[in-house]
Amino acid sequence: MPDRTSPAYQARYGWDRRTAANVALAGLFTALLLLPDMPLLARVLGLPLFGGGGLFLAYIGLSRKVAFRVDETGVLLGGNPARYRATTAHVPWSDITGVVLWRQAAGGASVPYVGVTRREGAPPLPGDGLKAHAALRHLVPVPPEVATASRAVVGWHLDQERLLAALARFAPDIPVHGHR
Repeated sequence: MPDRTSPAYQARYGWDRRTAANVALAGLFTALLLLPDMPLLARVLGLPLFGGGGLFLAYIGLSRKVAFRVDETGVLLGGNPARYRATTAHVPWSDITGVVLWRQAAGGASVPYVGVTRREGAPPLPGDGLKAHAALRHLVPVPPEVATASRAVVGWHLDQERLLAALARFAPDIPVHGHR
């Protein structure tokens, strides 16, 4: 449960409808693969995919690690729960020039993202390399440097109202792009 009295905004990985549905679906497919008349090849390929994938999604839901935080020091971009320390980045207010809410097409749906634009010369973030920029230039609807300074809103909920309130308190001069 978020602390609604704190001026900081923080969201943690946890259970949402999408995570719960995906874990349930993975569990169903895993159970079906264990039926006696299921071909061996389907078991060999499907059990690691659905069983392992379901367990990983459950781990994310149970981890409760910080996915995103805005406070007096800047913005914390929480990392992938499987490699949390290596992929988590703190961006101080002195490096931030804007906050961006954007969406990435994913098949027939889209995935929401939240990120920051940073001043020229800011230190690199995890995954912020030239090779990543070359690939991202063709894959995402935002500049590569914004994509590497963004986090997918998957496995956690972004409360735009609380985010905007925290930004107004801690960084009133920082523009927010893409919010509704």
